[in-house]
Amino acid sequence: MNTPGNDTAGYSDGAAAAAPERTFAALPVTRGRAFARSWWGQAWLKALEDSALDGEQVKRGRRHARAGAVGAVSVRPGRITALVQDRDHTRHRSDVLLQRLSAADWDRFLDLVADRAGHIAALLDRDMPPVLVEDAAAAGIELLPGIGDLESECGCGAWDHCAHSAALCYQVARLLDEDPFVLLLLRGRGERELLDELQARSASRAAVPVGEDAPAAEPGAGGVPATEAYAARDILPPLPAPPPPVDTPGAAPALGGGTPPAPGVTVAALELLIEDTAARAQRLLADALGAGHPDSVPPPPLTPAQDAVRMAARGPGEEISARLAAGSGRDPRGLALAVRAWELGGAAGLAVLEEEWTPEPAALARAAGRLAAAWGDGETRPRLRAAGNRWTVVGGDAQLRYGRDGRWWPYRREGGRWVPAGPATDDPAGALAGLSAQE
Repeated sequence: MNTPGNDTAGYSDGAAAAAPERTFAALPVTRGRAFARSWWGQAWLKALEDSALDGEQVKRGRRHARAGAVGAVSVRPGRITALVQDRDHTRHRSDVLLQRLSAADWDRFLDLVADRAGHIAALLDRDMPPVLVEDAAAAGIELLPGIGDLESECGCGAWDHCAHSAALCYQVARLLDEDPFVLLLLRGRGERELLDELQARSASRAAVPVGEDAPAAEPGAGGVPATEAYAARDILPPLPAPPPPVDTPGAAPALGGGTPPAPGVTVAALELLIEDTAARAQRLLADALGAGHPDSVPPPPLTPAQDAVRMAARGPGEEISARLAAGSGRDPRGLALAVRAWELGGAAGLAVLEEEWTPEPAALARAAGRLAAAWGDGETRPRLRAAGNRWTVVGGDAQLRYGRDGRWWPYRREGGRWVPAGPATDDPAGALAGLSAQE
């Protein structure tokens, strides 16, 4: 059995603490399909089956994995972790350990990948061609585990691979099918770090001429004059097709696993931010691919206080709502009013709730004229007291607010506060009539 010290072998304490980690949500129950379709996923399972001394435990682990007994899987350099549940609902933390590559191994691996553009393209396509593994092996680097390379630690007390660690390995095979970067993370490097290093090495190779006879670069030869580019417009190939539209945002990953969050970090809040970011990215992409995008004017960015209200409108729960209220300088009731205004009119509705200003006299005169014309002779006209952009019915609980967008917003007094009572309208008399009907 591997010891805890082996999990950080070759790294200083600071490097181990900063090591990347990915957490994958529990995979759904699988029926009637192999756990690994890719050749590298099958090689992973073969390493498990060849390493385990008790084949019956491996079979039990396969049944556990197929039944969905493996929880969220945490992957970090040298170790994968998950909680695995027995049939009696007892849960055990199970870890599977794999030796990380040394710094020298990573240096040779990055050099050989950077030297062949096909290797980089394959990895970006989430593929691991056999020639890449063969080239690595020829350089003395074993990417895939072999017999005895997968070691286990489990809360059940087993000293060899048990049903829990075997179940974890089967689920990881499914993850490897979708993303071979999971294996590279286990070996010690995260995807972003790898791609950054490969880009730097590829750029340095492109900048160095090959051979002593390579011609020196001429001054000013770093681009093409604009006149030449414009003259060649009819012979240039067409632009690539735009990306396909995305109907729904992607599923947010589950945050959890073997590493507890840092003090003050709320996992639910981070998951909400991830989900919200995915939803906003999907909307931005849909707008960018829309027919009217070139002529559209993007809305102004939200302030932190406005964005807190937008997030609270998603209904994140009491704990996160309390943090949003405190962070935006509101009490819980004030945040609830702000959410109501946001739901009725977005940023414009929120501004009407919180801003008091004085409109131009001409705008006020037009509004007074429309209000006067809305009531015929002999009808009782409500008396309004104007204060800036807020017109309050004298002796009543109704109010109209004039927004900077030129519309009128109905408000009603409830519990000593003015509360948004409906959407905006261009007609102040209509907004006031709607308030009277509610009353």
